[in-house]
Amino acid sequence: MNKLQFDFLVNKKDNTLTIVREFNAERELVWDCYTKSELLEKWFAPKPLTAKTKTMDFKEGGYWLYAMIEPNGTEHWGRTDFTEIKPIDYYRSLDGFCDKNGNLNSGLPRAKWHVSFLDLNEKSKVETIVTYNSLKDLETIIEMGMEDGLKSTLERLDELLINVRK
Repeated sequence: MNKLQFDFLVNKKDNTLTIVREFNAERELVWDCYTKSELLEKWFAPKPLTAKTKTMDFKEGGYWLYAMIEPNGTEHWGRTDFTEIKPIDYYRSLDGFCDKNGNLNSGLPRAKWHVSFLDLNEKSKVETIVTYNSLKDLETIIEMGMEDGLKSTLERLDELLINVRK
């Protein structure tokens, strides 16, 4: 199998992360995996964590409230608010840590996400630009293990795409 592109670029001047990742699947299927809770739950957490959805309303003004769950049962809650959606091309959102009721944790960074889906014939590419309010917020997320966590999470998506395409 060809090695799939994975770039994790840190720009401390602009307080951004740019993540570029190729997938061995058509853009429509990858879009579905990013936007449908029943598919997100199968991949959106680094191993050995699992994901569960409490609420998903994928529309402008809607949000996804979910937990990443450790094997011991500890839950880490996140909230993604969708601000702009152009189906199968991109969506924009605000992402942050929260409690199980969706109340944001003001002690941890919230970020703007711009997730674009590009067609590469049999493959597709997802480019994600994550913008933080400050250098301190960016560095906090990096120190929390964002790169390794994302690498593991996206490898799970590779596995799901193989199984979905069979």
